[in-house]
Amino acid sequence: MVSSAKRLIKDNVKRMLLKEYIQEQTERAGFGGVTIQRTPMGTQVSVIAEKPGLVIGHRGETIRKLQTNLSTKFGIDNPQIDIKEAGRDANLNPHIMARKLADALERGWQFRRASHSTVQRIMESGAKGCEVMIAGKITGDRHKTAKFFAGNIKFCGEPVHQWMHEGYCQAKLKSGMLGVTIRIMDPKAVMPDAVKFVEPAAAPVAAAPAAVEKPNAEKKE
Repeated sequence: MVSSAKRLIKDNVKRMLLKEYIQEQTERAGFGGVTIQRTPMGTQVSVIAEKPGLVIGHRGETIRKLQTNLSTKFGIDNPQIDIKEAGRDANLNPHIMARKLADALERGWQFRRASHSTVQRIMESGAKGCEVMIAGKITGDRHKTAKFFAGNIKFCGEPVHQWMHEGYCQAKLKSGMLGVTIRIMDPKAVMPDAVKFVEPAAAPVAAAPAAVEKPNAEKKE
């Protein structure tokens, strides 16, 4: 009998392999993330893509082929794939931006120029913070890591899980593979230590009592 711990590990490994496969198949379309959720009708797979047409294909041939592969290779019952367009939020999607940075490095861009350009593009789109990391043989035969920051970045605590979004991609160069990691803080992020000052409402001014006019005293004869 398989224990609950082993079953949990097996399900998580299967989910990770499934996400990697979907990312590999939709990379040309600008993969922006995937969400997998089980429903009574089957398994709902929501894929964010910059170019949804490439995922759907001519008359839906590509997406039907992807559904068939998910059933045969991963044993998913009745997979239902939903394609969502990244739209205006493409520059705030870490997966899409990591792929674009990797493409720039493969085209021969200098890594500092490409990284600064990516950071600037993300921050101009409204992000509250951004971190770009490139690891590998960047300038020589030795492995090194270059980091570029802007704005507010969190590394621990609840804000990391709630507001920090991370994407990873690989750039294939003649010198070897470069790992590209991008972390973006959501524009809607609210930090626990944020303080908002509210001006007190003005106290109502009490009306002055009306003056009572006294009758003139009668003159004495």
